[in-house]
Amino acid sequence: MTHLDKQDFLAWAYDDLLTNTTRGVLAEYIVATALGTRDTKRVEWDKYDLNIDGVGIEVKSAAYVQTWEQTRFSVISFDIRPTTGWDAGTNTYAASPGRSADVYVFCLLNGTDRQNIDPLDVEQWTFYVLPTSVLNRKVPVQRMIRLRPLLALGPHQCTYDDLKAAIWAAAAVNRGD
Repeated sequence: MTHLDKQDFLAWAYDDLLTNTTRGVLAEYIVATALGTRDTKRVEWDKYDLNIDGVGIEVKSAAYVQTWEQTRFSVISFDIRPTTGWDAGTNTYAASPGRSADVYVFCLLNGTDRQNIDPLDVEQWTFYVLPTSVLNRKVPVQRMIRLRPLLALGPHQCTYDDLKAAIWAAAAVNRGD
């Protein structure tokens, strides 16, 4: 029997970092590395994307340029719908829809020139960090949010280097510290 190579598989399956699903996982990885938790492995379908020192972090990504042929740039929007999240630790779903995370990190891959976009270059991303309590207070049942309405909620806009501090500050606000 042939034993397949993991690196070959990853290159075959995830070579195109602009695809929505792969870009989303990459955004989670970028946030994890900014927090210094690269060794904590991703849990698929957990109630939030990252759990760092008891702080639940939901990571959302968007980009103007997609992997498919476009006639115009994508409108930037993020999924913020309340869900009955599944808890990987207890193997249970929430009893009612809600937003499980303490903090949302909205990751925008900037750029409109397909030839120069590099999703691995953290300088090409802008991050918007928002305590979940703000979403729950201002848009409690909203399912999607576009960039301009998101900005109106007053997220902390930052670069990769400032992401860790912004996340901890948002977590403190969300928890009432």
